[in-house]
Amino acid sequence: MDLGFALAGFTPVFANDIDAVALDSYTAWMEQARSRLPHLAHAEHRIVDGDIKSVPDLPEAGDAEIVIGGPPCQGFSVAGKMNPNDPRSRQVWNFLAVVNRIKPIAFVMENVQALATNRRWAGLREELLRESEGLGYSTSLHVLNASHFGAPQARLRMFLIGVRKPLPAMPSPRPTTADSQPTLRTALQQLPAWGQPGNDTLCTARVTPAKSPVLRRSPFAGMLFNGQGRPMDLERPAPTLPASMGGNRTPIIDQQQLSTGAESWVSSYHRQLWDGGPVATSVPERMRRITVEEAASIQTFPTRMEWRGPQSSKYRQIGNAVPPILAYHVAAALRSWLGFPSAETPTDFLGLKLPAFENDRTHFLPWDRSAVPQKTPPIKGF
Repeated sequence: MDLGFALAGFTPVFANDIDAVALDSYTAWMEQARSRLPHLAHAEHRIVDGDIKSVPDLPEAGDAEIVIGGPPCQGFSVAGKMNPNDPRSRQVWNFLAVVNRIKPIAFVMENVQALATNRRWAGLREELLRESEGLGYSTSLHVLNASHFGAPQARLRMFLIGVRKPLPAMPSPRPTTADSQPTLRTALQQLPAWGQPGNDTLCTARVTPAKSPVLRRSPFAGMLFNGQGRPMDLERPAPTLPASMGGNRTPIIDQQQLSTGAESWVSSYHRQLWDGGPVATSVPERMRRITVEEAASIQTFPTRMEWRGPQSSKYRQIGNAVPPILAYHVAAALRSWLGFPSAETPTDFLGLKLPAFENDRTHFLPWDRSAVPQKTPPIKGF
């Protein structure tokens, strides 16, 4: 998310993650960004790994105007156990504790869609909104689909956005590609050919047919192959990439369909099964799993950005991330709502195409730090 905010003109001053390898990648990205974004060139940027509860010398009130973050979502995700007692689920309160400590002009917390829409989390959702309001923020919940903002992926995410009162709650960012969603094919065609430098971090897990396939109406639903990695339709946005990618959990595409435009083997095989035909005993080599670089491109990471760590960690980092293009649009909308001047946005950042945006608000918010209450009610975080 930091990259999208940096591209929208914000300057990161502090970053924390419990995954040290992910922070290695983050540090490499920010060095690349520093050399290309003038407002980052001389900025001090402290990067610290470890549990946020035990990080020494956290920023204080006045050290930052915006706090952004994505507390772990596994406890809330419908893909997980949806366990309210999962220790990772408590990190949402630690995030608000950081907001309470720094007292920024605004904050953005990202998480899975279920936290905003699932009835199981209704009580927690109301409590988050109530606590945020109690800290002095006008808050709003937004569920955004990344494919409506330029990403070739139907990835639904929740954003809890708070702005310092008396400014009213921020409306939802305006979609830019809701009627013309980018396809998976467009993302993959930006890269070198499969196996060539720049697209050669290969997943070698074989694609094997399920002995007892489960059919759905769509060839790309159900379960036609072994493992959790599902086939993807090149002519539509990709489904949500999970953090569990790697091995046979990595999504599958048809290389011949990508190269020549031929009908997908999955479609013909699905038709065969639907008509009562035999179950396949093997899968043609044209069916393969996506590379690390392809996963990153689907998430809209710039094609020339560097990833650190073993392959499994790279897939996990990518699957855990907020698509930079989505974060960029959230950041641009927040910047406009706060009345900040429009930023000089690059039209191309290491291969990531960025639309320009203008501040469409006529006022500039007077920001008086002395008006921020120094004592606010304690919350459940550290």
